[in-house]
Amino acid sequence: MILVRQILQMFLLAGIGFVLFKTGKITREGSKTLGNILIYLVLPAVIINSFLIERTVEHMTGILYSACCAAILLLLSIVISRLVFRKDAIAAFAGAFSNPGFFGIPLIIASLGQGAVFYVACFIAFLNIGQWSYGVSLLNGQPLLQGLQPKKLMKAPFIIAILIGLILFFTQIRQPVPVTGCLSAVAALNTPLAMFTVGVYLAQTDIRKMIKRRSTYQVSLIRLLVIPFVSLLLLALLPESLHDMKLALLLAAACPVGSNVAVYAQLHGKDYPYAVETVIISTLFSVISIPLLMWLASVVW
Repeated sequence: MILVRQILQMFLLAGIGFVLFKTGKITREGSKTLGNILIYLVLPAVIINSFLIERTVEHMTGILYSACCAAILLLLSIVISRLVFRKDAIAAFAGAFSNPGFFGIPLIIASLGQGAVFYVACFIAFLNIGQWSYGVSLLNGQPLLQGLQPKKLMKAPFIIAILIGLILFFTQIRQPVPVTGCLSAVAALNTPLAMFTVGVYLAQTDIRKMIKRRSTYQVSLIRLLVIPFVSLLLLALLPESLHDMKLALLLAAACPVGSNVAVYAQLHGKDYPYAVETVIISTLFSVISIPLLMWLASVVW
């Protein structure tokens, strides 16, 4: 019930974004500004905030396990999506990469608490690296190495945030209360701003055309059911002591299509409306799929 309430609340926020755009209170330029605030300020704050925990053996083990599991789950997602969507680059991109940063983190916090965000930091990092390299190469029909730009990657806000977070975690440097309070306040903007952006995307979409496009439903099937179900079975192999980490990673893997597919499609001159449609349709169906997968995890695990 907690997950359902949280997802419904997120859809209400998306509805507010929809209305604000339709009434001219948020413009196309304004939506880009929201995106910049999310990418360059809010998500880094969320990531850094997640590392401000006590350095224990449990947490050290957790981050090592979560990093290995994240790499395996993302590689699995890429392979499955690519095998299904051989001739559709946007669908292959959309199916491979979920939305753990803007959609998953609020659900993880609601169901497991703020501390569990720590376990998906590596997942977010690897996912963004995959989008920046494999995803861009896929959209442009290039070899993988042409899409990989290490210098640009190291300047990415999420990479910088993770490095700062790791330094703070391993050194255990105590931060002044005003600093931690500011981080928490900025991190709290993650859900409303991200969902406002989804609402703005929806407001710019031809809804009739979106409903009729069959491939968006196929993407949702792979993104919301096939990949998360296989991920659930793999995570079941881990010990019960890592229960919170397993649930956090499953939530990250079960999220709808990441909004970055629309960002990259627009940036590289591809079918931007189609990319947006995969985000919207999968986000709508996630209100059913995510609670279902969480219930299934409780049965299998």
